[in-house]
Amino acid sequence: MSSQEEEAAVQEDGDTQLMYKIERPVYDEAFIRSQLLHRKENSSTFRQKLAQRFRCSAKAAVLSFLPILTWLPAYPVKQYLFQDVVSGLSTGVVQLPQGLAYAMLAAMPPVYGLYSSFYPVLLYTFFGTSRHISVGTFAVISLMIGGVVVREAPDSMFYMPANGSNMSAILDVEARDARRVQVAVVLTTLVGIIQIVFGLLRFGFVAIYLSEPLVRGFTTAAAVHVVVSQLKYLLGVKTQRFSGPLAAIYSVKAVLSDITSTNVTTLILGLVCIVFLYIIKDLNERFKKKLPIPIPGEIIVVIVSTGVSYGLSLSDDYKVDVVGKIPTGLLPPAVPEFSLLPNLVTDSFAVAIVGFSMGISLAKTFALKHNYSVDGNQELIAFGLCNFISSFFQTFTITCSMSRSLVQESTGGKTQTALAAIIMVNLLGMFKQFRDMPTLWRTSKIELAIWLVAFTASVLLGLDYGLLVAITFAILTVIYRTQSPKNAILGYVPGTGLYCDVDEYEEAAECEGIKIFHSNSSIYFANSDLYVNALKEKTGVNPEHLEVARKAWIKQKQKANGNQKLLMIRVDDKKQGVTHEVLSYNHTAEEQSDRWPADRHSKSDSEETVCLKPLCPVHSIILDWTPASFIDSVGAKAIKQVIKEYAAVDVRVVIAGCSSSGDTAPDRRSGDPPAERR
Repeated sequence: MSSQEEEAAVQEDGDTQLMYKIERPVYDEAFIRSQLLHRKENSSTFRQKLAQRFRCSAKAAVLSFLPILTWLPAYPVKQYLFQDVVSGLSTGVVQLPQGLAYAMLAAMPPVYGLYSSFYPVLLYTFFGTSRHISVGTFAVISLMIGGVVVREAPDSMFYMPANGSNMSAILDVEARDARRVQVAVVLTTLVGIIQIVFGLLRFGFVAIYLSEPLVRGFTTAAAVHVVVSQLKYLLGVKTQRFSGPLAAIYSVKAVLSDITSTNVTTLILGLVCIVFLYIIKDLNERFKKKLPIPIPGEIIVVIVSTGVSYGLSLSDDYKVDVVGKIPTGLLPPAVPEFSLLPNLVTDSFAVAIVGFSMGISLAKTFALKHNYSVDGNQELIAFGLCNFISSFFQTFTITCSMSRSLVQESTGGKTQTALAAIIMVNLLGMFKQFRDMPTLWRTSKIELAIWLVAFTASVLLGLDYGLLVAITFAILTVIYRTQSPKNAILGYVPGTGLYCDVDEYEEAAECEGIKIFHSNSSIYFANSDLYVNALKEKTGVNPEHLEVARKAWIKQKQKANGNQKLLMIRVDDKKQGVTHEVLSYNHTAEEQSDRWPADRHSKSDSEETVCLKPLCPVHSIILDWTPASFIDSVGAKAIKQVIKEYAAVDVRVVIAGCSSSGDTAPDRRSGDPPAERR
């Protein structure tokens, strides 16, 4: 090709390319503020704003406080009851031995683990908003409680002098356990009060500051503490229980220093239980689609080990420690020993926040998977009521159980070795969280730093101080990366090419059918939910409400036309960027004046086609990302989700001013609606 032909081709390409040109004076800030733009006067009084904020009906308040009233009347018994019963039974047999085992972590008699797994489940049914989580005992919370009760009621407080002069002091186990139960119950009461108060003050958003890397690093460190605490039971050695900073190191040192006195029978029994449970869990994972219910490995281990212990007299002949008899029945309600409160305030805040963050994290995961929403503030109230009310029945603090378990009460003798094996195997999933580090290294080194700080501080300083250090560090990263965002809808100032806040300036006018959303903040784990909520609120376009309105209209249309099925055809108007829906059905009813606005075209006497107008006046939303310097994995997931939601109601989302570096584009994976960049 000659040079002249190349120039002609370039010229032709230039002629077909869209060009953007603007001519306007060069403005300075002083001129814009004094001559070009004038702020709107806000006529609303403080009293009017306050009344608008707190206006709600009594019915809405009752339904919000008791979510069971919203779903129970519409519960599809024939469709869900059998599956719910099977799920409850299969997970209940898992919770039974876990309740016994986690009570040991809390330094309490095992039967209190059963109490703690019974009452809260019943209460959460009435007050909780999640459809899939089940509350109960959990290893991390049990370990935190154990550290507190051992500190407040150490063994040294309960040694009694022996009768003989040459005999060593005797530990009063009954008095020690009674005192530890009192401490745990009072701690649970205070945790419940804190969670209820936080929920009433609408502090549910606090959980978002416990980022996923922080929680996963913290729970991994907790798994290390749990395994270390169970080593003495696995080896059958006698060591004291440590708490506070460096407790894990002291515990390992104590076990290793006395390892020569290992009970071989206890070790063999523990290793057999661990191998068996690992195989069962692997089989459940591999064949979960084929098995009607998971194989209850934990309950099998408890039953078999109890039988072996009794049949071979392991306690008497081989000195294997056993839990002993577990009392039957339930304890009557009793008032906690509130005189212990002053020493437990700091610990109760840590346990309350960790317990809630565990529960709301898993609740949001299931809600996103099954396409419904959970209320963080109501979850705080639900967990608070579960802990507060249950504490009067001698329970310790609960949260969401990772195994989504229900509970049943039973009796009998159990070996401590078997329970230690159950605890260790159930923590394998937490140790797999070490795999987070390579991923975080590639995606966000700041999140990796949060993970490492949470893990290291929690292992070395203990879970309470470790959590405090981790949260402090996470907040410092927030301060480092961003400030409180300001959200606005931008409008065009005619003849200037400027876009300004329509709520702040009179001259700014919105483009018809288009909303330009501006937020002067990056999008990450701490504000992704707030960003999405602000987007829906400021634009006035909520895809959930639009989808409900559309379904209600179609249902009304079908009912008005003899319940005949409507055929939906989508027609895209590419010039206007608007999608219409065409519904056709057999016309069997007269037209109603209050129907959804539509353009009608009669094809025949027996058939009618309805071309729906757009679901809302807005057909496009522009996300102004000019101020956004970064977006993490959590923020990207939130943006992808909101793009999907808007696409479902025919609202296109485009991104303007997106930086080409330091961001995670929400449309880089296949299967997601594209987010256009402008």
